[in-house]
Amino acid sequence: MDALWGAVLGLGLFMVWWSLWPMPDRPERTRHGWSARTQDRLVRAGAPSVTPAALGGVAAGVGLVAFVVVAGLTESAPIGACFAILAARAPFALVSMRAHARTRATRELWPEVVDSLASGIRAGLALPEAVGQIGDRGPEALREPFELFAEDYRASGRFHDCLDALKERLADPVADRLVETLRITRDVGGTDVGRVLRTLAEFLRDDSRTRGELEARQSWTVNAARLAVAAPWAVLALLSTQASNAAAYNSPAGVVVLAVGGASTVAAYRLMMRVGQLPEEARVLR
Repeated sequence: MDALWGAVLGLGLFMVWWSLWPMPDRPERTRHGWSARTQDRLVRAGAPSVTPAALGGVAAGVGLVAFVVVAGLTESAPIGACFAILAARAPFALVSMRAHARTRATRELWPEVVDSLASGIRAGLALPEAVGQIGDRGPEALREPFELFAEDYRASGRFHDCLDALKERLADPVADRLVETLRITRDVGGTDVGRVLRTLAEFLRDDSRTRGELEARQSWTVNAARLAVAAPWAVLALLSTQASNAAAYNSPAGVVVLAVGGASTVAAYRLMMRVGQLPEEARVLR
């Protein structure tokens, strides 16, 4: 009993001593998690109003429907679970494909945006006006975010806040670099902004040309990886049309076979995609 009271007294003294020291400031968490990356993909895919939680709910619903349908047709819950997982992955794959396609299309338009911005500055427009006029004269696919920027700036007059909103609407690493360049130009001024923008446009053209060539040469690897993933499960779907074949997977050995096959498929697909696909450029200037 004395030892217990001694421990409590020691803990109380330690807490009093600890309270005398100021707590260090916690660094602000940056939005680089799964939710932020998924939201960026949704924006680039053309669905900015959809949240990652809503996408997850759609994926869960699709997986549940697939499980009910496949399990009902094959009378095998393990096979239904396998196809439910594949179906639940489909909405995320669709968003990723659309985001990649739109990013690849807009990558070729950014040099034109930078050239239009530099032309506006050379013509004597103020920096906010030069950014806003891209909504009227810029590439058609990128006009809407800049039109909204112009409306926001006319309503508030807060250039930095409007730039932050523009970054969120575009959700693109190239847009982040361009916006931060404009922000620094606005803060410190200078006469070299035209030269900086021309250099950025040349860099973007070189980067787009290089990535396009690499993607064209490595597309066969990506397609081979997708075909290799789909082939075993297509064979399983054909085999499951026979009741005797589907019943074999209801046993513990059949479940183990499906689990090992699924794990091997995921591991092989990830390895092939890592080898054959160019890394996605991160938004380090978020």
